[in-house]
Amino acid sequence: MRKKVDISIVIPIFNEEESIAQLIQEVLNAMKKTQQSFEIIVVNDGSEDKSEQVLSDLIKQVPELISVLLRKNYGQTSAMAAGFDISSGEIIVSLDGDLQNDPADIPLLINKLKEGFDLVSGWRYKRKDSQFRRKLPSKIANKLIGKVTGVHLNDYGCSLKAYRREVLSDMNLYGELHRFLPVLANIEGGRITEMKVNHRSRKYGKSKYGIDRTFRVMMDLLTIWFLNRFLTRPMYVFGFGGIIAILSSSLATIYLLIAKISGEDIGNRPLLTFALILGIAGVQLFCFGLLGELQIRTYHESQGRPIYRIRKTLRG
Repeated sequence: MRKKVDISIVIPIFNEEESIAQLIQEVLNAMKKTQQSFEIIVVNDGSEDKSEQVLSDLIKQVPELISVLLRKNYGQTSAMAAGFDISSGEIIVSLDGDLQNDPADIPLLINKLKEGFDLVSGWRYKRKDSQFRRKLPSKIANKLIGKVTGVHLNDYGCSLKAYRREVLSDMNLYGELHRFLPVLANIEGGRITEMKVNHRSRKYGKSKYGIDRTFRVMMDLLTIWFLNRFLTRPMYVFGFGGIIAILSSSLATIYLLIAKISGEDIGNRPLLTFALILGIAGVQLFCFGLLGELQIRTYHESQGRPIYRIRKTLRG
């Protein structure tokens, strides 16, 4: 059994052979000042360079280091999830492996977390990236995510974050959901804050982010919006839509029936087809809502997953 530590540092990497050694040394320098036990978990997400060999050499010199090699490149979310699962600390800190996040900020995030928060997100307020290729799209995305989710942060894309274990344990990550961890924490009732952190220019390698990532994030944003509003009540969205469609179909049918009684020929009227389609769609949406309710019930009951979270209990 591995000994538990106070702090776990999770670093996903992909082709960062030149950055690893310097990053590990900076993390060691920052963490040894805290006088707390810690571990550094580097998740090698199927790197194609010499990252694996660099980590193998560092393991012999750094007892706090744990190297995790994934079978292939699964993506940042999967790499972070693997690091979270392996970690043993009650506080978990994540950061990128490209040296743009400053490990000197880690103790500051931890201290902020201890003020009573469940997640502290870094804000790269002086970001050292291209204005039009990275900063402007990121600013627009942050505004959009805040508008859709109701969780307003200046920098969702910053990987430098500190979490309490109990909040992370309630989350299931997939897709590009690592970007939405503050929203997932909010769904679980977590207390979230943001603090300014240092950001540095990329020193080695090249960025792994492309335009295709924007579309994946947009799809995941729709998922998060649905989870945030209808996780325990899918009937509210499907059932409401179904009822509106059925009522509209009924009104159109009554109108057509009155017209038919009045002697009009309604056989070729487009409204008849429209009323029929609305009625069928309404019944289907209502059935989707019922099925969703059954699946949510099965999901919560089979996992013993509560629909509430208790922060503390006081007893006299």
